[in-house]
Amino acid sequence: MTVISAALVKELRERTGAGMMECKKALELTGGVLEKAVEELRKSGRTKADKKAGRIAAEGLVLIASGQGRTAMIEMNCETDFVGRDSNFLSFADTVMQVVLSTGIADVEALANATLPNGKTVEESRQELVAKVGENVRIRRIVILTQVGETVGTYCHGGRIGVMVLLDVAKPELARDIAMHIAASKPLVISPNEVPADLIEKEKEIYAAQAASTGKPKDIIDKMVTGRVKKFLDEVSLSGQPFVKDPDNTVGNLLAQHHAKVLAFHRFEVGEGIEKVVEDFKEAVMSQIQGG
Repeated sequence: MTVISAALVKELRERTGAGMMECKKALELTGGVLEKAVEELRKSGRTKADKKAGRIAAEGLVLIASGQGRTAMIEMNCETDFVGRDSNFLSFADTVMQVVLSTGIADVEALANATLPNGKTVEESRQELVAKVGENVRIRRIVILTQVGETVGTYCHGGRIGVMVLLDVAKPELARDIAMHIAASKPLVISPNEVPADLIEKEKEIYAAQAASTGKPKDIIDKMVTGRVKKFLDEVSLSGQPFVKDPDNTVGNLLAQHHAKVLAFHRFEVGEGIEKVVEDFKEAVMSQIQGG
């Protein structure tokens, strides 16, 4: 049997980030050949990644950056907040962001095949990260805004909520204020006329049923429904919402005062729409004790 030196184990560990015992085992399996051991660990990482792929990843971070004439926002997920703050996870997120900015790739599947500076693909590096941190990691979504004569405003709140907004005028302070407002108020659309018709009809049905229970005449009920629908449209549209820094003024009025128009906005919140599993800590510990 080949004697595996501590120095060789250390070198493999530095190159791959894998655990010491995993490195030693890989070197023993490959007769102490470093490159083959790296390949062995990558194969092992793929196996671990496949096993973890079905696990819910609803933590992580939202990252925003600009470069190459682009501004990009990425949501990257993991399973726990602890890994979301891990240096390996954060480093991978930064590296992926640089690839997005340099290539302009906004499709997650296409990005998986993009090559990183270290020569590996994004997917290969993701699998290695899964093996290293012991959790499912995934790039959930990407959006890119290209700045050509307009202003892109951004706001990121604690790495949990990210917003990008595109204005048709060069007013960076206004763009950032609007981005902060969107982060806090969560509008669905820019203006009321963009609210989907089926959503409006659903709200009308609810309001009509509520108003009918009052026993008031039909013409009064119709006015009540119309008023409530208008209020709903203002609540979900950016232009109709009270501006967070000046609630007496709507965002629509603020934009008009600056002769500005919002062309697009995007808001990411970590884990939104993902059904999380709530685990009882005591039961989980007891299960580990009984199983072990």
